Amino acid sequence: MSMLTTHIASPARKLRTAALTLLTAVSLFAVTACGEKPDATAGASAAATAKATAAPSSAAGTAPAGNTAKPIPEALRVGYIGANPLNLPRGAEGWGFYKGSSAEDLKKLGITEVKFTAFPNGPDLNEALLAGRLDVGILGDTPAIVARSNGSKTRLIGFSNVGMNAYIIGKKNGPKTLADLKGKQIAVQKGSYIHRYLVGVLKKEYLYDSVKIIHLLSADAEAALERGEIDALAAASGAGPQLVAKGFPLIDEASKNPTLTGTSLTVVSEEYLTKNPGFPKVWNDLKGKALNDLLAKQDAYYEFLGQIYKYPPEIIRKDYPIGEIPEQPLPEAALKQLEGTKQFIIDEALAKKDFSLPDWLLK
Repeated sequence: MSMLTTHIASPARKLRTAALTLLTAVSLFAVTACGEKPDATAGASAAATAKATAAPSSAAGTAPAGNTAKPIPEALRVGYIGANPLNLPRGAEGWGFYKGSSAEDLKKLGITEVKFTAFPNGPDLNEALLAGRLDVGILGDTPAIVARSNGSKTRLIGFSNVGMNAYIIGKKNGPKTLADLKGKQIAVQKGSYIHRYLVGVLKKEYLYDSVKIIHLLSADAEAALERGEIDALAAASGAGPQLVAKGFPLIDEASKNPTLTGTSLTVVSEEYLTKNPGFPKVWNDLKGKALNDLLAKQDAYYEFLGQIYKYPPEIIRKDYPIGEIPEQPLPEAALKQLEGTKQFIIDEALAKKDFSLPDWLLK
């Protein structure tokens, strides 16, 4: 897969040397800022960055200990789900880089290049993280938890989106209600938040043992549905309404069962945190700054999403509402839902072993 890159002009060598000297001096006296709440009204300043780079302890809920005297890597490698013409993730993170503010703020900290790489699904992104080809991943809750359970050395630093919808769509002249799915074949991309929603709603309706769930990537499932080769599929935000617009019947959607909606997480490799322990605060500050900006420019933000997804404006506004972007990095309600998601994964044997969610968090 080709890697598209966002380049940021490097600062002058003289300025970089002076900045690193000041950063090292300040870090000797600073305490870790990882436990502070992000300032949603401003980007990270140089002083805040110097404070954040002090080495935190290795206890649960803190960044892995590292040598803060080492310079921060100039390149930041970020993976996300869903290739698009802009080569950017959606949400406040993508908006900040689209407008340029996030890139400029990172440049002040010595991060002069941000490389974004799109992946078709969470498991592929997880493989890149495991192989050391990424520093940061923005992906669905289910694959992120599976990877952590299976030994991936990441830390959760925030939620990118919450309350993400999902759909069950039937084939034309096929099932129209959940009850109609009994004895039918349903396709879903297993290991995704859509899979969790599908299993959850089928169990709630006592249909889980009466249907056959098969694994297909989302694009393949849509093609199979159009050919009538499957009875129904589970679709993500955007894709579901698009199929309905083509005449396929809507059977159910996750928004009717809020505990079954999905979330998107931001995880960072522990290896990168040893090189840049102050990164979580910096990233969440950038996100907060971008969120405030897009709230003031909502029409422009939805136009930005239109360039990413190529869906009609009414679908964009319905399925990717600004309200999905949390103001705080780790809201309590989302964490509570994430615990339920983890339990689902364990119950379905999608992961090797259970783990402590609080130990995964990096506040």
